[in-house]
Amino acid sequence: MDLDHSPADEAFRAEARAWLAAHVPPAPLPSLETEEGFAAHRAWEAELAADRWSVVSWPAEYGGRSVGLLKWLIFEEEYYAAGAPGRVSQNGISLLAPTLFDHGTEEQRARILPPMASGEVIWAQAWSEPEAGSDLASLRSRAVRTDGGWLLSGQKTWSSRAAFADRAFGLFRSEPDTPKPHQGLTYVMFDLRAPGVTVRPIGRLDGKPAFAELFLDEVFVPDEDVIGEPGQGWRVAMSTAGNERGLTLRSPGRFLAAADRLIDLWHTHGDSTDTALRDRVADAMIGARAYQLFTYAHASRFLQGEPLGPESSLNKVFWSEYDIALHETALDLLGPEGELADTDWSEGYVFSLAGPVYAGTNEIQRDIIAERLLGLPKGRR
Repeated sequence: MDLDHSPADEAFRAEARAWLAAHVPPAPLPSLETEEGFAAHRAWEAELAADRWSVVSWPAEYGGRSVGLLKWLIFEEEYYAAGAPGRVSQNGISLLAPTLFDHGTEEQRARILPPMASGEVIWAQAWSEPEAGSDLASLRSRAVRTDGGWLLSGQKTWSSRAAFADRAFGLFRSEPDTPKPHQGLTYVMFDLRAPGVTVRPIGRLDGKPAFAELFLDEVFVPDEDVIGEPGQGWRVAMSTAGNERGLTLRSPGRFLAAADRLIDLWHTHGDSTDTALRDRVADAMIGARAYQLFTYAHASRFLQGEPLGPESSLNKVFWSEYDIALHETALDLLGPEGELADTDWSEGYVFSLAGPVYAGTNEIQRDIIAERLLGLPKGRR
């Protein structure tokens, strides 16, 4: 692929950079894993949306700028380089929205996407269950047919953003007698404040409620909130999973900015005689650049009509392990104060530890790589 950006791309980069320079808050917002921080990040989403920067790749009718994937990558690079806040609406815009574009109805897109773009409605992901995490197909929460819709019952756990979010999306078993576990599932959106929903926050290592478990007791969901055909939820969910592991969840801009900050940290805290730590800093920048190039190549193939495919698993394994290594290097540079103080690095480290688990564990991703990319025989499970 051609790595030189066009004049139009560079003009877009300049426009994004100027807007961010004028609007990014001068001080970091409170952690979005707190009620105060969640509200502050929701307000930031509204500010982004007011000038159509919250979802640049979406069609203009839904609040975007109708730009292509490469311009989205450029925007992400500028966004993180500017030190802009984390995106509290990421579950919605990175996971649910692509699913709606692929499988939703025109009515669903018109109703769901604009308030998602503005931060008016924040979405939680409700997939995992106590006995159905990486083995998602073994889920037991059910959807039972009723007049005009469905009644949801069961338990979801490790639901990202659910402690403060407005709505959630997830899979439910609607046909319990199908011969295979991934059959008979239905993809549903539901209100976290509906009668019958109980949200119980789960504290992270630092005590902040980054997750929640959900208890559902005959929660009514109208037919209009089912995505795709009832019973075909697995096929719809695989579209979400491909986006989660592949291009949209962790853009290279996030890691390029973090690697730049790490180099700055080396200049202020590094010991020039510690060559081992110096090499880890260098490896962090090399890794960020390698991930950038891999993603651009991946995007180029996608734009030529190739599906995301199992290569998404390569992305997921790389960025999840890279994120931990980068933050461990930063904490080693800072010394004991790095883990004791409530800094971006310490919070980022705690978050990075979950990377090899969510979006499908890295063990599962390595199985996919071995079987579907390398053609190796299936392992024993």
